Amino acid sequence: MKMVIRPHHMISLGGYIVELEFPYRNIIVVNPTDEHIKIEVPVFDEDWIEEHRELGLRIIPVRDEDNYLSLWRREKALLEASD
Repeated sequence: MKMVIRPHHMISLGGYIVELEFPYRNIIVVNPTDEHIKIEVPVFDEDWIEEHRELGLRIIPVRDEDNYLSLWRREKALLEASD
């Protein structure tokens, strides 16, 4: 399945991670570009991260010990500063 991320927007993929062995509990995806970008969901493995970084997306993996809200706010501030 594909999902489209609009230009200068962010999404969270926590509900689209389907592997029990996946090392992250969530992934924040940021599209800093001026174009719509299609991504593949669900997320099955770590290779997904690098494949989507190559599309120009900022991919921020969230581990169990990370503060999700702090990461989200930081990325949101960076995205707004780049506009």
